Amino acid sequence: MISRHGREISVAIAYFLVLGFLAVFAPHFFDLKPQTEFAVKNAAVLVAAIGMTLVILCRQIDISIGSQASICAVVAGLLAGSALPMPIVAVGTLLAGAAMGAINGGLVAGLGLPSIVVTLATLVIGREGLRYVREGAFVSGLPPDFQWLGLGQTTGQWSIVIVAFVVFVLMAWLLRYVGIGRSIYATGSDPEAARLAGIRPRWVIFSVFVAMGTFTGLYSLLVVVQFPAVDPKTGTGLEMQAIAAVVVGGTAVSGGRGTLIGTLIGVLLLGSITPALVFLDYKPEWEKAIQGGIILLAVATDGLTRRKR
Repeated sequence: MISRHGREISVAIAYFLVLGFLAVFAPHFFDLKPQTEFAVKNAAVLVAAIGMTLVILCRQIDISIGSQASICAVVAGLLAGSALPMPIVAVGTLLAGAAMGAINGGLVAGLGLPSIVVTLATLVIGREGLRYVREGAFVSGLPPDFQWLGLGQTTGQWSIVIVAFVVFVLMAWLLRYVGIGRSIYATGSDPEAARLAGIRPRWVIFSVFVAMGTFTGLYSLLVVVQFPAVDPKTGTGLEMQAIAAVVVGGTAVSGGRGTLIGTLIGVLLLGSITPALVFLDYKPEWEKAIQGGIILLAVATDGLTRRKR
């Protein structure tokens, strides 16, 4: 059991060591306000990382989620600015994400193109297309019930955390106990063996890209409701955050192995880097470099483990 979940355990130990370090050198990190901000920020990241976990479990990658998140954020703002009810705004945002995920999934699963090439192309197309359309302009003039879902800041913050928690529990249950979850693991482990077992690997791959897009839309919605105007750069760098959390949490880049518990721990560990740097008076720009180093270390560790096996 310990060897099977060795990565998750080691990352959890690293996270608690970071917390212990902060408790000694930056105890104000544990005050209510910083902890609330930490929970709200990382709740949205967790949602995106859940989708990325599904994609990587299938031995694929999606580096376009940053531009997808930006587009979904603008869609949410425009729908809300049209005085549509929040449920319709939410559904429209999720559908926009699902549509972009379906494009990626269709190209990867339908045409057999490499996912890294496809999503790199859609990343650039989405980012530059949005830049051309919006020219960097924020979406403003939003109705009062848009920010914090009309619940007020305190209730709205905890609503965001609860939504992320419910999504996490539901997806963890699905991966463990429902047939589609087993199909995802089987497809990532050996697509040909999965096909011989009656699973349709291409359909599974297409489905996880659609799910990735849907979760990206939800990420955008959970982020943009925190502000009075929508920034078209929402989601910049999200691909690094999500991939890092998933890989660090023990999901193998070779597919077929990993858990959402590991992804959660990865989100918490990486999410604590920026607060730690701020409280310790280091420049927060180091966050990206540290994330990149952690990804390299995790991938190298995974490769060495496979070689030993």
